[in-house]
Amino acid sequence: MQLSEHLQELRTRIELRLCEDTQLTVDCPDRLRESVRYSLLAAGKRVRPCLALMACEACGGDPTVALPVASALEMVHTYSLIHDDLPAMDDDDLRRGQPTNHIKFGESTAILAGDGLLTLAFEVIARDVKPAEVAVACIVDLASAAGVEGMVAGQQADLQAETEQSTLAELEAIHRRKTGRLLTCALTMGGRIAQTDLNTLNNLKIYGESVGLAFQIADDLLDVTGETMKMGKGVQKDDDHGKSTYPSLIGIDESRRRARILIDQACAAIAPLGERGNYLKALATYIIERDH
Repeated sequence: MQLSEHLQELRTRIELRLCEDTQLTVDCPDRLRESVRYSLLAAGKRVRPCLALMACEACGGDPTVALPVASALEMVHTYSLIHDDLPAMDDDDLRRGQPTNHIKFGESTAILAGDGLLTLAFEVIARDVKPAEVAVACIVDLASAAGVEGMVAGQQADLQAETEQSTLAELEAIHRRKTGRLLTCALTMGGRIAQTDLNTLNNLKIYGESVGLAFQIADDLLDVTGETMKMGKGVQKDDDHGKSTYPSLIGIDESRRRARILIDQACAAIAPLGERGNYLKALATYIIERDH
């Protein structure tokens, strides 16, 4: 099966699980439920939950068993997007092709929807992941990745970087936390669900960290050139609101080179998985060749 077909199969499972996990009781006010589902069920690539299922599969596990952590990952990711879009943060009007949550439901409800998704994510893992010690380990992974030394730390550093030019080291530190930690967490949680060994978990972590940075470089290049990395140089556009990007700091060609090195590192890390890791390798390559 081709990567695109496999991803679509995984996304279908994920979408069904997200719908199930947000069939909330009457204790949740209708407006809050609508706000939660509006953002969570909006069209998205589902990269993080797909990575969790693929990691579980690559480690010899049943990806269906990893659906609770896949759902939780998408909840945490969506919460971060809702809060990122708020007027006090990035002040965006559109997300995934539709009005942002606070435009649709108001700031107060949007904040509560984000809060609700964050806490629901941990409820889903604690309730549905077995055995208990695996659930606890996954909760620690996700809390660490999303918290004040992970994604939230990256968001804070990114806010501060809006008013000052970042060095390359500072930019990478932002993206390792803001983007990379949650991507890496998806890999390790998938591996834990499959109850793989510590060495494989470490290799999955290397893969996640490498792919996370490559993913951000690819995004920066798409913003600048408006084309895939494998095509020509394109026409450079102004960077985003004066923020530092990889192309603005090291140029387009060097950004491409670094992304490819990172993808090579990712693929080398999971080489011990053999053919079971083929989908992860294909996804890593896709990340730097995509056009959206």
